[in-house]
Amino acid sequence: MGYQPRPQDQRFVLDAVLGTTAKLQALAPFAEFDESLQSQLLDEAARFVGGVIAPLNRIGDEAGCRFDKGEVTSPPGFREAYRALWQAGWPALSAAPEDGGQGLPSLMAAIVSEWLSASNQGFNMAPGLLHGAYECIKHHGSDELKQRYLPKLASGEWLATMCLSEAHAGSDLGQVRTQALPQADGSFRVSGSKIFISGGEHDLSDNIVHLVLCRVPGSPAGPKGLSLVLAPRMLPDGARNAVHCERIEEKMGLHASPTCQMRFDEATGWLIGEPGRGLQAMFVMMNSARLLTALQGIGLLDAAWQKADAYARERRQMRAPQVPPSRGPNDAADLIIEHPAMRRILDTQRGWIDGARVLAYRTALMLDVAKHTTDGAERERAQRWCSLITPVLKAACTQQGFDGASACLQVFGGHGYVREWGVEQIVRDARVSMLYEGTNEIQAIDLLVRKVLPDGGAGMGKLLIELRDELEASRDTDADAQRRLAQLRYLTTTVAMASHADPALPYEVADDYLRVVMLTLMAWAWARIDVAASGEPDTSRWSVPAAAFRRHSLPEFDMRLGIVKRACETVTAQAQANSQAQPVA
Repeated sequence: MGYQPRPQDQRFVLDAVLGTTAKLQALAPFAEFDESLQSQLLDEAARFVGGVIAPLNRIGDEAGCRFDKGEVTSPPGFREAYRALWQAGWPALSAAPEDGGQGLPSLMAAIVSEWLSASNQGFNMAPGLLHGAYECIKHHGSDELKQRYLPKLASGEWLATMCLSEAHAGSDLGQVRTQALPQADGSFRVSGSKIFISGGEHDLSDNIVHLVLCRVPGSPAGPKGLSLVLAPRMLPDGARNAVHCERIEEKMGLHASPTCQMRFDEATGWLIGEPGRGLQAMFVMMNSARLLTALQGIGLLDAAWQKADAYARERRQMRAPQVPPSRGPNDAADLIIEHPAMRRILDTQRGWIDGARVLAYRTALMLDVAKHTTDGAERERAQRWCSLITPVLKAACTQQGFDGASACLQVFGGHGYVREWGVEQIVRDARVSMLYEGTNEIQAIDLLVRKVLPDGGAGMGKLLIELRDELEASRDTDADAQRRLAQLRYLTTTVAMASHADPALPYEVADDYLRVVMLTLMAWAWARIDVAASGEPDTSRWSVPAAAFRRHSLPEFDMRLGIVKRACETVTAQAQANSQAQPVA
């Protein structure tokens, strides 16, 4: 069974829970964006993804990409499907009209990306970096680069890569050695090797725009000396650039996506932004990629849940401990769906999918608000949300995408471990999302050390107060969600104070702190869903996963909270003991 998007779930979250249409219409570029247009987009995207992209998922995994003398051939059907994708306008949804885009909210593009990940993540790796590359060039590129590359990237006719990692420099980008030498005509000659480059070479598009992190002569060591250069596969005069694919990796999953080792032999390129400020330009691309990676986790979990739920409603095994049984007089066993252990898996994972969608879609909405609002205070709130919540979503959603897909495989028993049912592919494909765009550990450190602690937790405190006020405004009286928001505020202050005594403490507890934040946000999201679902005709659609999530996942909150508090108490006690042991002068 191929993945099938269910637009009714998105409509509920967008309209009933988040009220996105009115918020988008308040932004000048989207004044005419209404629920009718939104609904039409969702329906058309669902048909395209379910009918064109999803059927290629299995063949992409089984056939994989082929490498021969520097050339990469995509799996059967992929080239035609990608051409259909960009000609139908899906990559251009949120690009600016002046660049050939449709000027629609980033929120809609995010949902389409989630569905593409759920239906065929190997395929979605190809256009996955388009939006980030487009925004990077639009914000930091010269007028000449914008004119030459933005229309092709906006439409998706050309694809893009993000060339960061080197064999000796993965997450530690300060060690990058690739060089870019300036030329008399204003171009640069790029030399060096990059690894783990998704879509570094393929036959899906006529050109590939490589954004290469490198060093120009005289730049200082470390991350502050990095620059960003655009080096395309095909030069403006039609000649092939000196960019070579040396190999593609043999991977655990994502067989349909070529992960390339690239070599630049004095390749021609042009600087994006200022010398030595490459990371600032690249972060425009990386932040977008991190939200889309979080949506990959949600989409892949939904795909695994769909398969497991369908299987559980067909397969009969043993007798379920419930009365009355659903089996007929000729049935020797009950449906798997009726066994409490399996019901727990399915309902809990759906609880994660639904709650995480609320948070991810709100983040996409905040990106639109931050970009287009004329209200300074509103922009500040939106930017604060995106800064603090993006690393949380990237880490937590990708972890749940993998862990939850593995749990869904369990519903199949031994049948889940063989290829016939396709759920084992989802488990394999989901694993890498915990590694790329910054490992989940780096996301946790980014959250706590770089985002929360520099202002003593004040920014996080403001965000949590805003969430509290939103619950009150929505007439929600969920005391549990309110309590967790308050506990997280207090915990943040505790960590900030204890960190003065031991600067290493935040790095030790960062993972646990991030989990506390995510579970708090999920409790808030489900409180909002509860209010919105009270008027739905089928309240069980939302009440069942809500109950499962609260019963089986939320208890982790107290465990993680306790871990961080005990670490802080230990550090504080040790600091006091050291202070008392100091001799009096």
